[in-house]
This record gives sequence, structure tokens and C-alpha cells, in this order.
Amino acid sequence: MPTFRVAGKMYITIPDDQTSFAVRCPKHERAELIAAEPEKFWVPPHEASSSWVRVRLAALEDMDELRDILVDSWKQAAPERLLEALPAALRSGDA
Repeated sequence: MPTFRVAGKMYITIPDDQTSFAVRCPKHERAELIAAEPEKFWVPPHEASSSWVRVRLAALEDMDELRDILVDSWKQAAPERLLEALPAALRSGDA
């Protein structure tokens, strides 16, 4: 399973079937995402206690949504020194 890391911390995993990917997501936000868009977001039972959510690639609206999800996960894993170097538009989520 391919994984992507920043400063040694994983922020994206891609399961072998390559129809989805998993990203970091605080549990309180995860429940809201799944309730709002269950066709797009879900958590397998074996990951229920983690702070990760799965995203179905086919359900994404566009590349902007994909970028926003990936950048958000990266920001959760990145150390402060890298967050400070991130362009302002990506830091605020307005990219």
C-alpha cells in the first residue's frame, strides 16, 4: 500500500484497489463528513478508533476538492516549520 509522509509522519495512504485513499481527519470532523456525504467518505470498521477517513476517488467533485483534502491532511501531519513555509493561500484553505 503506497503511503505519503511529511517529516516522517504519514498523511496519505492508498489501498491496493486504488479506488480510494485515506487521509488524516479529526474524529469530530470525520463524523460530520460521513454524515454529510456518505457516498464520498467512510471508515472501515478496523479503522474506527483512528483519526483517519477514507475518500472515494470517483465521488470527488474536481481536482480542487482533491487538493483541498490532501493539503488538509498534510497540514495535520506537518511540523510547524513547514506549515510556516506553506504559501498563505494553502494555509488558509483558499487556494
